[in-house]
Order: sequence, then structure tokens, then C-alpha cells
Amino acid sequence: MLRQVIHRGLQSFFYKLGLFVSRHPVFFLTVPAVLTIIFGFSLLNRFQPDTDLESLVAPSHSLAKIERSLASSLFSLDQSKSQLYSDLHTPGRYGRVILLSKPGGNILHQADVILQIHRAVLEMKVNYKGYNYTFSHLCVLRNQDKKCVLDDIISVLEDLRQAALSNKTTARVQVSYPNTKLKDGRSSFIGHQLGGVMEVPNSKDQRVKSARAIQITYYLQTYGSVTQDLIGEKWESEFCKLMHKMQLDHQELQLYSLASFSLWKDFHQTSLLARGKILVSLMLILLTATLSSSMKDCLRSKPFLGLLGVLTICISSVTAAGIFFITDGKYNSTLLGIPFFAMGHGTKGVFELLSGWRRTRENLPFKDRVADAYSDVMVSYTMTSSLYFIAFGMGASPFTNIEAVKVFCQNMCVSILLNYFYIFSFFGSCLVFAGQLEQNRYHSIFCCKIPSAEYLDRKPVWFQTMMNDGHHHTSHHETNPYQHHFIQHFLREHYNEWITNIYVKPFVVILYLIYASFSFMGCLQINDGANIINLLASESPSVSYALIQQKYFSNYSPVIGFYIYEPLEYWNGTVQEDIKTLSQGFNTVSWIEQYYQYLRVGNISATNKSDFISILQSSFLKKPEFQHFKNDIIFSKAGDENNIIASRLYLVARTSENTQREAIELLEKLRPLSLIQSIKFIVFNPTFVFMDHYGLSVTMPVLISGFGILLVLILTFFLVIHPLGNFWLILSVTSIELGVLGLMTLWNVDMDCISILCLIYTLNFAIDHCAPLLYTFVLATEHTRTQCIKNSLQEHGTAILQNVSSFLIGLVPLLFVPSNLTFTLFKCLLLAGSCTLLHCFVILPVFLTFFPPSKKHHKKKKRAKRKEREEIECIEIQENPDHVTAV
Repeated sequence: MLRQVIHRGLQSFFYKLGLFVSRHPVFFLTVPAVLTIIFGFSLLNRFQPDTDLESLVAPSHSLAKIERSLASSLFSLDQSKSQLYSDLHTPGRYGRVILLSKPGGNILHQADVILQIHRAVLEMKVNYKGYNYTFSHLCVLRNQDKKCVLDDIISVLEDLRQAALSNKTTARVQVSYPNTKLKDGRSSFIGHQLGGVMEVPNSKDQRVKSARAIQITYYLQTYGSVTQDLIGEKWESEFCKLMHKMQLDHQELQLYSLASFSLWKDFHQTSLLARGKILVSLMLILLTATLSSSMKDCLRSKPFLGLLGVLTICISSVTAAGIFFITDGKYNSTLLGIPFFAMGHGTKGVFELLSGWRRTRENLPFKDRVADAYSDVMVSYTMTSSLYFIAFGMGASPFTNIEAVKVFCQNMCVSILLNYFYIFSFFGSCLVFAGQLEQNRYHSIFCCKIPSAEYLDRKPVWFQTMMNDGHHHTSHHETNPYQHHFIQHFLREHYNEWITNIYVKPFVVILYLIYASFSFMGCLQINDGANIINLLASESPSVSYALIQQKYFSNYSPVIGFYIYEPLEYWNGTVQEDIKTLSQGFNTVSWIEQYYQYLRVGNISATNKSDFISILQSSFLKKPEFQHFKNDIIFSKAGDENNIIASRLYLVARTSENTQREAIELLEKLRPLSLIQSIKFIVFNPTFVFMDHYGLSVTMPVLISGFGILLVLILTFFLVIHPLGNFWLILSVTSIELGVLGLMTLWNVDMDCISILCLIYTLNFAIDHCAPLLYTFVLATEHTRTQCIKNSLQEHGTAILQNVSSFLIGLVPLLFVPSNLTFTLFKCLLLAGSCTLLHCFVILPVFLTFFPPSKKHHKKKKRAKRKEREEIECIEIQENPDHVTAV
């Protein structure tokens, strides 16, 4: 009873709202237009892109950021950039180049050419306010000699060149891999600087026979000043230009360059590449909406209403964007999905209002027809809009840990609210004017008076076709002339009979079992989207660089900093064994290991604290080959006693080409050990900041979906008369959501921020289209389920087909944008639209004929009413027999 009261109350409210809009159409047409003009200018004036890629796609609150702060408080990360190698996430300013020899070539034989390119980089000048800056002015300096930090492969190349100049064979200069001995006696790890390595067979010291690629990084100092950052940005830009010029001068090598701004530039490049395609998409949606709203009947055809409906969503999106930038929002490429998301929901309301208008009686005044359409449609549209707002509002809450998702959801909430307001105001006013034209018998396209049937009969056929108002097709058996709309005609005369045919149903069941099997198989193979190249333009320099890097430099993981942040008894044998156990299986760059070896070789005993620290400071760290280890130890002095309060070493693991996944596994393996081991340590690499959101990427859509479905159950329980409508809606939405999740995984879509947003949208898109169909079915009073589903499809199928077809056609241009981000968006939204269409027109019409709700009680009620009516007629005849004679 309560549900019926609320439902009728809402219908009454929207009836009055429709009357109010129909009585003041100019006001409701003008206010949205003025708002769009105001906020549209703010969009042009305050547009600003977001340049901080880490803050967008890395978790806002993660353990890796805490570890970074702690590691930075112990050892300067700016000074450690060269040791803490990471693939694409090196902090600060830098320039990086990969030099690749031709197939079958040996890059080590071209040491002279590489050193020429290296010297060109060192001599490159950047002008800023009349001053010239070179790499030596901007580079990170070593603590021991205040010289620029350079990769050790440069020293190896210089040794090879000197050997070539002195007529020695390169075999005399032995290069080992991954650890090699330098001329100054240092042992250096070059696993990330030399790639495509082939070793000498049966070589005990892993001597290099040939190599395909060399990677060199030039690290710039970061002082935190704006001027320094501007100069560094100019240097990076000149560096990329220089590498392009060097590629033209040295055709025997392939050069791939990367700078710190490259990732952001290629991320933003997607927006620039997609601008034209989005306009094409809009044109296609306008064309589809216009054609699908047309009829042969020139009086009842509504092509301009379809066109104005799409424009209504466009201007509401412009207004939402203006509000976003007025509130100091910054644009990023993930927001490309908002026009498609808003269009998919908004045009559904437009087409439902058009269908609601067609269901009204023609003999009513146009204002009452608008009110009836509002009463019929806006209850359902209000519910679905509320669920959109709630689902994306949850995504915009502080519980969301990825800033790009949060910003997108905030913008989407504003877009949904404005969509709703613009549809019942701006589009409602357009519907009022169109209804007035129809009532006064004006042509729906030319807006001229339609002549009478007698006048048309005297005119040529082409004129009759253009001015035909359907009077030839209307008979006394047809009370609704809108039945001649081509989609409604197709559904009524052909599709409804075919899909409910008893011979078709087994094939539909088999089709659903296949669908469910593939979906389940895909859900078991979900991949994380921690790889940032999934968000970049596919033909960009960053992606090309990353692919070459993955191919030739993926033998070893990023260098993991192992920070011991408490005093330890390093001279204790137990502590030494614990450190050895922790670093087991890793390739280590460690002062501890080198020091122990130094003591063993010199046969020196250091079994107590004083001897250990004394020999370390006075002998080991004084040696030229070990001086660089001073940066890895923090000493403190208490009186005459020295202590080691913190130290660090570096771990590198052997990996395959799937470095990202294996690095995540290393992080998950090492972190728990820091809690249970007696040695207190942390591990850090800049890549970990971006990888920490893997678990969040997997759980976020599940949480959003779960909360969304729960809210559907709670809200619709009070808005619909039959609770089985809730049950079927939950089943349908769950099936669509899991289907999209599984199929997109099989389509090589990873779980990144774009796919998460698409999953949230899929939930609401499914509700948007399934809810009206299901509620009409459960409330129907026909004799059989088959007849009920036919009536439901006839009532809502046109709007569903119009909206989904417009939505899918609008996605086609995205396929031609060369960007990984738009590929992901296209795949996910295509699956969302296709799975929803499959359920609405194939799966639900068949399954609803098998399962409850039963329609037998309606049949019994009708029989009882018919029997009662027959009894009353018999009584009347008995009381007045003359009436029968008269008849």
C-alpha cells in the first residue's frame, strides 16, 4: 500500500511539473540557454590542463608514498636517482636515450659514435634570460668529487674506444654482465644500461660477446625553484630535438629518447588527437537520433525533437564543464569519457519522453499530453538518474584513492544533475512547442499548415508523400497512429513474434550459457592496469620507448632500495646471516657485502663494534673503489664513539619481459618481511608509487557495483508496486556487469582507471535500460507472460533501441583515435552497450516467459469480472423481457 501511495504521489507530482513546464515554455527554454552561455565562456577562459601525472593515476594515499618520505629523510632521493633506476617513473627532471644497433650488429663496436652523441648532449646549450646553460650547470653532482653523475656504461665505452685507438682488440677490454669491473676498480651493475646481451659460451665471469642496445640517462638537479624547473624543461625539450637530429645524422643506429615531461605530453596528446573524432561522433549521434525519430507521417514525425534532444545533452555537458573549471578544476585526458557517459544517459530520457508522448491520446490538449508524458516517464528517469548520481558520488568520495577517478566522478555527478534539469526544462519546452505544432496541424519539418485530404488528392504523388499526415493509413481499428513508426512496426509485426517463438527459446538459452561461460572465464583472468602506457597515445614516443625498453632491458627489475633505518650490530654473525637471507636470490649492490669481502681478502678480524667501525671508516671507505659507499651509510658520534644509525643497499631481481607484474610480486613479497624480521627495514623504488593501486583497481568496481545494487534494492522497493521487479533488475544488472568485466578481460583490457569508470557506468547503463522494461512486465495484467513481454517490448523497445543504437554508432570514431586510452574506452563502452542490448531484446524476453511473476491471478480476476458482468446482464434481461423483444 505504501509503495502504491508513493508511486502515485510521484506520478501526480510529475504531472503537475509537466503542466507547469507546458504553461511556461519560454522561461524553461531561456534559463538553460543563458546558463550555457555564461558557463561556456568560463570554459574558454579558465581551461587549464593538469600536468602532474603522478597525482592523477597514482594512489593519493599509499604505503609507497610513506616509504618514499621515510627513505628521503634518510638519504636524498635526488642524489639517489641514478642508483634507484626505474623504467618510466624516474622522479625529477632527466633525459634518457636508447641506442639500438641494427639486427645482427654489436652496439659495443660503435663506442666512438655513441660517445660523439654523448659529447653533443654535454655541449648542448639552453638559453634562459640571456644566459647559456649546459648539462654541467644542471646535472646532479656526486658528493665525493662534485662532478656530474653519469652512467657507468660511459666509462666502459671510453675504455673500448681507447682500446680501439691503441690497436688493441675489444676482447682485451673485458665487459661482464650484469656486473662489470671499471678501470678505477669499482664493481658496477650495468644490467639496465646494456641490453640484448649475448654472453661468451661457458664464461665463468659472464663476459659479454655482443649487445644490441645501450641506455644512457642524464639526471638533472632538482632544487625546487620555478626558474630551475623552467630551465630543466627547456633542456629536456632541446635534448629530444637533439636526439631527433642525431637520428638523421647516424642512420646506422636507432635512437629512442624520453624525458620527464614525455609521459604527461603523450597522456595529454590523446585529447588533441580525439577532438576531431568527438565532433564526428556528435554528428553521427545527431544523424541517428534524427532518423530514428522520423516517420512517414509528416504531422507526427519528430526529427527535430531527436536533434534537439542530443543538443540538449551537449549544452548541459558544456555547462557542467564550465562549472568544473570555475571551481578550479584541471582537465586531464580521462575526462574524454564524460561526453559519451552523459550522452548515453541523457538521450535515454529524451527517447523515453518521445515514447511517452506517442503513448498519450491525440484528442487531449497538447499541454495535458506533455503532463501525461512527464507522469509516465519521469518517475523511472528520476530513479535511474538518482542511481547514477549515487554511484558516481561514491566514486567522488574520500574513499576513492585515485585522483583521476575522483575528478571524473565529481564531474560526472554535475553532468547528471544538469542532464536531468535540462531534459525536463529545455527539452520539455521543445516538446511543448512540437506538441503545439502537431495540435495545430503544422508540418513537422517545414512548419507549414498541412492541407486537407481533398486538396492533397489533386496534387502530384511527390507532394502527397511530403505532406502525408497518415490519414490514408489510419483505419477505425487503429486508435494509435504512432504504431506506424518503423521501429515500433518492426517490433510489433516481426520481432516480438520471433523472439517468443517456442523454437527460438532453446537457442537463446544456449547463447546465454555461452555468454556466461566466457564471462566467467574472463573474470578469472583479470589483469592489473599499473602499466602507465595504457593511458598514452599509442603512436607516441613514450610508448615506442617503453616497448623497446621492455624488449631489451627487462632482464632485471627496477633497482629496489633496501633501507635499514635502525642501528644494527653489523659485526654480529647472526645479523650478517639475516641480511644475507633477506637478499638471497637478488643481485645486490651492497657496501656490506663488499666490506665483508674486503675483510676476508685482507684476513682482517672485525668481530667487535670498535674494530668494525674503525676499519670501515679509516681503511675501507678511503679506498678509491669503495669511496662511493660513503653515501650509503649514516654515522653518528656520541662522545668518542661512532655508530651506524642507518644504511642502505640495492637489490635487483632477475625478471622476464613482464617486469611490471614481477615487480609487484617483489613488493608484495618484501613488505611482509619488514614486519616479521628482526631487522627493521623499508623497500622503495619510484615505480612502487604507481603500482600500489593494483588491489584498489580490482576491488573498486566490485565495491561500487555492490553498493549500487544494494541501493537499487532499497530505492526501488518503495517506488515499484511489485517486489519481483527489484529481483529481476538485480539479476539482470549483475549478469551485464559480470559479462562486461569478463569479456573486456578476454579483449586484453587491463583494470586501470578508465576500465573502472566504465564498469561503474555499465552498472547504471544497464539499470537505465532494463528497469522500465522489467517494471512494465511485472505490472502487466495480460493473460500470459508472453503477451506481457510483447507489450513491454512494444512500449519501451523503441526508446531502448533508439538510445543504444545512437550510443554505439557514436563510439565508432573512437576506434580511429591512435591512443590506448580511447581504445580501452571504446572496448568497454561497446561491451556495455552490446551486453545491455542482448539482455533487453534477447535474454530477458525469453527468460521472463519461463520464470515468475506468474500471470494466472490476473487471468482469474478477469474471468471473475467477466462472469459477474454476464450474471448482471442475465438479471437485467429477466427483469425486462420486453427489452429483448425490442432489440
